[in-house]
Amino acid sequence: MDSLLIHERYKVVRALRVQPDYALLEAVDIADRETPSRLLNLYEGEQLHRYARICTDIRKEECPAFREMFLENGTLVVVFDGGAGTRINELFYRGDAWEFRQRLFFAGLVLHHALGFTNLPPEIGCAAMLSENLLIDLTNEKVRSRFMLVPMKEMNARELVLLASDQVKKILPRTLAAGEKECAFLDALDCGTFCTMVQLYAYWREMEGAIREEREEFESKMVIRRGLIMLGRAIRRAVKREGRT
Repeated sequence: MDSLLIHERYKVVRALRVQPDYALLEAVDIADRETPSRLLNLYEGEQLHRYARICTDIRKEECPAFREMFLENGTLVVVFDGGAGTRINELFYRGDAWEFRQRLFFAGLVLHHALGFTNLPPEIGCAAMLSENLLIDLTNEKVRSRFMLVPMKEMNARELVLLASDQVKKILPRTLAAGEKECAFLDALDCGTFCTMVQLYAYWREMEGAIREEREEFESKMVIRRGLIMLGRAIRRAVKREGRT
């Protein structure tokens, strides 16, 4: 595998995923000394024709990580820059210890990142927002995607919104420290209120300041007062849940 050279340019390092009609290879671009890491998506059979149509609509200005696509011995090869960062699930999970200002910051980055996929084919944007592909670069405070474009069923803009919502809910878990504005935002995500990323991002920009103010006010309280506030919230939310049943 180490000696395999594709397109007289991409030296394969390893296979990251192999399944019928699809494979993902990690490679080194021997023509680029500055950023040589590449991901090669390989398609054959029915997926070849499908992803040839999908990837034809990728524009470099809308997806800077995209490099090129070509046929190699009857196989479609779609090349992207390698992604750098830590998978979102390894950073945000039940019991993590992030401070709320950091949560708001990264929630905003994830939503802005998803907004950038609005004009790309949904199969590209949706794959890029999957947990295994969504990467957070803590050093540079950026969100990136690994473009492992595993064949997916037909996607649409709504699917991108739902995926972005699920990722944000990992960063902003519903806790008793969350006030009314934050819960209203999370309720909107849970209900699937938004049809496009533009709508979702606009609502986030509208709510972010109020959520921040609410949380800062809560954090400014003495420990005992915060405990009483959370107790009151727990009771009200339990009553609300009972009312739904």
